[in-house]
Amino acid sequence: MKKMMLFAMILSLACVAIPSMSYAQEEAADAAPAGTFERAEASDDDGGSSSAGSGGFFSVVFKSGALGILLWLSIFVAAGFAVYFVVDCFITVRVTRVMPDSLIDNVTESMLEGDVLKALENCENEPSPLANILSAGFSHVEEGYEVIQEAISTAADLETERIMQKLTWMSVVGNIAPMLGLLGTVQGMIRAFANLAGGAPDLGILALNISQALYTTAGGLTIAVPCVAFYYTFRNSANTLILRMEAMTLELIKDLRNVEVVAE
Repeated sequence: MKKMMLFAMILSLACVAIPSMSYAQEEAADAAPAGTFERAEASDDDGGSSSAGSGGFFSVVFKSGALGILLWLSIFVAAGFAVYFVVDCFITVRVTRVMPDSLIDNVTESMLEGDVLKALENCENEPSPLANILSAGFSHVEEGYEVIQEAISTAADLETERIMQKLTWMSVVGNIAPMLGLLGTVQGMIRAFANLAGGAPDLGILALNISQALYTTAGGLTIAVPCVAFYYTFRNSANTLILRMEAMTLELIKDLRNVEVVAE
């Protein structure tokens, strides 16, 4: 979790630092010699542009006030978390990570030989969700099949919860991102109407406020839509993997039905 937080912070700082450098360049360009001022005046007469600036993305971010910058920082952090969880699920929610073929082959061979200790050693040498479940069962082999089933069921529930937690965090980001965008929209509209309430509105500032409202909405949805799509895709894959893992577990421990508990 600490690595995940560090990743999101680095990404968010990068997303803020790069626009701020560009914005500084824009400010330097706006720091005007007199001849440029005359050109700007002519441009105002022709196109109606105002002192608020071009209204581009960087201007929207850095002229949206302290709350607006905080909202954009939150959106960048949410984007970092989204990327992290998607990549993590791509790596971990796979058959080769949940149910390695080499583990299945080795445990099957050990069970055919009747060597439970060797099967347990194979599970310890190849850690994975399936290995953890089988290890829980093999560790109680001397206590009878009912105890083995109970241990396997508990371990399977734990491994299922671990897999689904990764997807739950992706769903959380998918739900929070549009809310952040909506909050930015509300803030932009509040500033726009406050500008209108002051009498003769500055059209440039008004356009900048409305741009902020639209940009934050677009930013939140840009994060949320892929998150929701990946969430349902990975959830379906995870459910299929969990069912296959449970079936494979029952297949691998079926020979333990005939184990007899010897009283000491």
